[in-house]
Amino acid sequence: MKITKIEAQKNIERVNIYIDGEFAFGLAKEIQLKYGLSEDMEIDKNFIDEVLLAEERLKAKDKALRFLSYRQRSYKEVLDKLKKEGFSQEIINSTMDFLKNYKLIDDLCFARNFMMDKSNINKYGPVRIKYELYNKGIPENIIDQVLEEYDDEYSVALELAKKKIKSYKNDDKNAIYRKLGGFLQRRGFSYECISKILRELVK
Repeated sequence: MKITKIEAQKNIERVNIYIDGEFAFGLAKEIQLKYGLSEDMEIDKNFIDEVLLAEERLKAKDKALRFLSYRQRSYKEVLDKLKKEGFSQEIINSTMDFLKNYKLIDDLCFARNFMMDKSNINKYGPVRIKYELYNKGIPENIIDQVLEEYDDEYSVALELAKKKIKSYKNDDKNAIYRKLGGFLQRRGFSYECISKILRELVK
């Protein structure tokens, strides 16, 4: 088999490869240069398979890097994305190894930043943060580790409750107790913390 033509695509980073006069496949210019593909070059099936595997690896890597460019992701989020895109397990494994080696995915760092954002910005309690981290595939030992760094749960919940209770001014004591307790529970604060706050604020 012989490469009879190499033409540029509209995307200048890609080329079309023709073999024996017929279009064979599109390829990243990076892979073309890496493997030295040129017109009149004699090739065989094994070489083509190797080139196409390298192309697939590059596609998976680019897909993962674009996915990570929007925000930090957990290991499982990236893994699920690559599976959804239909890459083979071998390609997925090599891509995940690449990302880990270059510290582009780090579940401890992800969990710590997630916990800080959700507690400081969203005012979520540790119970809800633990649940959301679990759903993102973060291992339990990492979740427990970062939640040890959670700011004083009582202070966060109390500040939130003092603001929220103002909206219940027309309700009776039982309604306030029920509504405020439900609100704090949905935000993810512990039963002990909620009980303490209700005793203090609902009199």
